Amino acid sequence: MALRFEVLGRFNRARAAHLTLPHFVCETPLFMPVGTQGTIKGLTTNQLEEIGCQIILGNTYHLALRPTSELIDELGGLHKFMNWPRAMLTDSGGFQMVSLLHLADITEKGVTFQSPVDGKPMLLTPEESIQIQNRIGADIIMALDDVVRTIITGPRIEEAMYRTLRWIDRCIAAHKRPHEQNLFGIVQGGLDPVLRDICVRGLVDRNLPGYAIGGLAGGEDKDSFWRVVAQCTAALPEDKPRYVMGVGYPLDIVVCSALGADMYDCVYPTRTARFGTALVPEGLLKLKNRAMSDDTRPIDPACACMVCKNYTRAYIHSLVTKDAMGSQLLSYHNLYYMMQLSRNLHSSIVQGRFPEFVCNFLQKMVCISLSLSSCH
Repeated sequence: MALRFEVLGRFNRARAAHLTLPHFVCETPLFMPVGTQGTIKGLTTNQLEEIGCQIILGNTYHLALRPTSELIDELGGLHKFMNWPRAMLTDSGGFQMVSLLHLADITEKGVTFQSPVDGKPMLLTPEESIQIQNRIGADIIMALDDVVRTIITGPRIEEAMYRTLRWIDRCIAAHKRPHEQNLFGIVQGGLDPVLRDICVRGLVDRNLPGYAIGGLAGGEDKDSFWRVVAQCTAALPEDKPRYVMGVGYPLDIVVCSALGADMYDCVYPTRTARFGTALVPEGLLKLKNRAMSDDTRPIDPACACMVCKNYTRAYIHSLVTKDAMGSQLLSYHNLYYMMQLSRNLHSSIVQGRFPEFVCNFLQKMVCISLSLSSCH
């Protein structure tokens, strides 16, 4: 195991910790930006360090297609290839098979899908997913699981959960770099508490370096989502990191942290930036709106980021959706916002101020909601 997890402070189930990985010592709770092909769109690795990114995601499926995991390995691993000195996590490639392509088949052997290059059937097995990730060289690598969206019901959920448990053993057996890379298992089971419980117990029995809660943020209602997170975090080990996959809304991160989760990832902050929307304490600020065209204030007057220090809403309004600089500036601000949220969660738990932090966070969002609703 190439990981150390040291809890520094708690409030009820919320915890703040040091997560020591081969390339970086991280503070949790933490948010991980998604860098699909070895890049966070529009930002340099220096800028990512500047705003406090601790771990970034690489996408196994995309990197294996191009530039190929063999080339990355040859050139010294993804850290060196993209000039990123801090920690990195790669997904298993499985989710892309489900979300991006016409899924041909999931069998016991693996996931068969159509190649986006020539349309021919390709097979991704648990063994191959781990081999690719071993070559890429991330600090944390994810097991290949059988991914089913939570809104699906019936026997398919149970089948996927049991297959995920069978595949974790194949992933463990295929993992050739356990002293340099940490293999995380993924809890599946849809919205069924019994299936989630079986999966958690099965994964904990395998004594992995860390655990992810998968299959959420796929269209289920918030109460169901938070209930599953609460159930899983309560049953996962106290001395290992807990990662809720695909979660990027600030409110969800605050709630899941209160429930005892530590790590999150999502394309949301950068994707919403490309559509001209900024994350602010009150919620969202739409820079495309005409009202922004002569607004000389920064995006967020209280924000210390480079964008808020140097540019007005009017300037960014003139760029959004017309010039690449607009989405770059908003991506920078939005990721800074997420890093600041992570830092505030960490320090408020360590300093015993977590309840006040949560109250202030929610109050700002509620105030703006009320003021907006009173306008109509």
